[in-house]
Amino acid sequence: MNSEILKKPVFYLAILTAHIIWGGNYVFAKIALEEIPMMSLGFLRFALACLFIIPFLFNLEAKDKRIKLAHLPQLILGALFLSSIAIAFFYAGLQRTTAINASVLELSIPIISVIGGWVFLKEKVYTANIIGVIISLIGAISIIGIPLLFLGNFSGREAIGNLLILGGAVSFVAGTMILKKMLKIYKPLVITAICFLTGAIAFALPALMDYLQNPEWPLNVSILGIFGLIYIVILSSICAYFLLLWGLVKVPVSHANMMQYIGPAVAASLAVPLLGERISFSFIIGTLLIVLGVYWGTMGKEEHHHLQHKHHRN
Repeated sequence: MNSEILKKPVFYLAILTAHIIWGGNYVFAKIALEEIPMMSLGFLRFALACLFIIPFLFNLEAKDKRIKLAHLPQLILGALFLSSIAIAFFYAGLQRTTAINASVLELSIPIISVIGGWVFLKEKVYTANIIGVIISLIGAISIIGIPLLFLGNFSGREAIGNLLILGGAVSFVAGTMILKKMLKIYKPLVITAICFLTGAIAFALPALMDYLQNPEWPLNVSILGIFGLIYIVILSSICAYFLLLWGLVKVPVSHANMMQYIGPAVAASLAVPLLGERISFSFIIGTLLIVLGVYWGTMGKEEHHHLQHKHHRN
């Protein structure tokens, strides 16, 4: 792998930068959620992302932008799970748990993909995959905080937040499974645009309700909250996505997958000074188990990572 990096350093750097951006997203999304209502943040994220992606769509050939009417139900349903529902769960969870916990729990997406592929798509699962699933499950239980229940230091709010994060991961995987066939027909950019547009429409009415209930909230957003929104829209939703796809042109998916583990490290390094979060012993144990579980659980299941990278939701 080292020789490959020396041959294509710019492409590896692009993928690494994308994962660093996504690692910081957990922290800046949590900061934004302190000042911007959850549904309004969802709407602003997708609506603004739609505006930024339009110029890239213009560069596509007309035939690449044509969508068959028969495919619309599947595209919209997949987009709802992939963007709207997954992001709603993610934001609701992030309001209740730590950015550090969320960053590690989302590493379980490849494991959930393996389980979903096995149950619904009848894909082959090896013994190593089953071992990885079990190890990751134990790690997730440790991070959720179940062991603390017996020590009298259990936080119900944080546990619910952790479960919501996992719920968002399940919704995300469901969306990728629904859109799996569509990825073979339409370009990733087109499907991403559909996801952005679906998300903007889905969050529009709830965002309007946010405003009607509290018309003053936009006036109370600080520079830090605006920066958080800009980070989510421009860096996380647009820049990181294109850096990853550009890098994957020359970098094997298996090599790119190894860089996803930098996300929790970035989240932790920012969350401790900016949010005052702490790293517990159970978190360290749970993180090690999830990382080990993802490695074992996805051996021979590279296609799940490929889907994950094409539609990273953070």
